[in-house]
Amino acid sequence: DSVVVKMIPDNRLPPRHLHAVRTGKTFAVIKWESPYDSPDQDMLYAVAVKDLVRKTDKIYKVKSRNSTVEYTIKKLEPGGKYHVIVQLGNMSKESSMKINTVPLSAPDALKIITENDHILLFWKSLALKESNFNESRGYEIHMFDSLMNITAYLGNTTENFFKVSNLKMGHNYSFSVQARCLYGGQMCGEPATLLYDELGTGKDPSATKSGQATDVAAIVVPVLFLLLVTLGIGFVVLYMRHRRLQSSFTAFANSHYSSRLGSAIFSSGDDLGDEDDEAPMITGFSDDVPMVIA
Repeated sequence: DSVVVKMIPDNRLPPRHLHAVRTGKTFAVIKWESPYDSPDQDMLYAVAVKDLVRKTDKIYKVKSRNSTVEYTIKKLEPGGKYHVIVQLGNMSKESSMKINTVPLSAPDALKIITENDHILLFWKSLALKESNFNESRGYEIHMFDSLMNITAYLGNTTENFFKVSNLKMGHNYSFSVQARCLYGGQMCGEPATLLYDELGTGKDPSATKSGQATDVAAIVVPVLFLLLVTLGIGFVVLYMRHRRLQSSFTAFANSHYSSRLGSAIFSSGDDLGDEDDEAPMITGFSDDVPMVIA
């Protein structure tokens, strides 16, 4: 034998299985189940959202007959902390949870430029990718000294660069830039971090490669210029020698040119030797022989 028993609904019970489904920068999706299965009428829930940073409260009313209820809390702040309470409208027992919204992203393209007695930090504006960020909020900069194991707050700025001075030789530093924290440092953006140790090793491994490329170019360009100048001088010398040899050969050929034959005549050493042997030798002149000049 069997019997069906229907329990009397107890509206004093709290909602069940309250949890967060998804959180963003400005919203949070929460879900819970009704105090009992298969409600036969609309149930009115009160959703209280307490801002733990600003110390403010907001209450939303949600009506549903479903056993599972999903609700989106809007107009939250990035990096905020909230306490959410859900209960029936008759102020029955409550279910609660804490949620943290997603903070603002870290600034992009953080770079270091080294000057004579200081360094400059540069980064891209957060407003380019974060619609919830206003430049008037600004950024704050922190520095960590690994040798002293100390983190220091350097200050804040509304610009996209920051000057850092008075760095010590032999120390390694890490710099971080993030959206400025609000309300006692509880609403902060994600930090962008960059290592700087040029003072200790003479090199900056975190600096941009453009600095290294500039150093290489400063060496390669003069060397290439000297090579080009040397090659140019060599070509000029070869050209002048070629012109000189060509002029000498032309003069030599013109001196042996026979207009009657229409060609240049060159005598060999043997011919010159034979002519010298056949020619009579002039021994000299006697004092008593008169010289006649025709």
